[in-house]
Amino acid sequence: MCGGTLIGTARSKTFRTPEGRLTAAHNLIKEGIDALVVCGGDGSLTGADVFRAEWPSLVAELLAQCKYTSLSLPIPHDSTLRSVAKITEAQAKEHAHLKIVGLVGSIDNDMSMTDMTIGAPTALHRICEAMDNINSTAFSHSRAFVLEVMGRHCGWLALLAGVA
Repeated sequence: MCGGTLIGTARSKTFRTPEGRLTAAHNLIKEGIDALVVCGGDGSLTGADVFRAEWPSLVAELLAQCKYTSLSLPIPHDSTLRSVAKITEAQAKEHAHLKIVGLVGSIDNDMSMTDMTIGAPTALHRICEAMDNINSTAFSHSRAFVLEVMGRHCGWLALLAGVA
């Protein structure tokens, strides 16, 4: 059983800023990506919703932003600068809408209207394994152990681990 982030993604402080989301929009358009699948908890899904809401204005800003490139003329040693938008009109039209699918991935299992969130069963399995290992040590040394589990504002993991 595998859990955790296997593809190496992580929370981004930069994405929490308007400039970071503008850069993300530019990268998506530049690479021809028009849809995202976001798997995460409250922070990831809230960030995806903000990105979706801002998308039209981000595309408009990228179309309006200019970068300057050198335009070489046939005359040797003569060049001039010209203004070019970061994205083309065609790219703006093609990427007018961003499609997003949100998958609830949270060990807390605290999303309403779902039976089970991605990650919750794996976390519970790991807790039960740890409890089995601690139990044998506690028994052999005649000791009691207190085990604290994660779960933020929800006691689902603690409750089911206690029942297990």
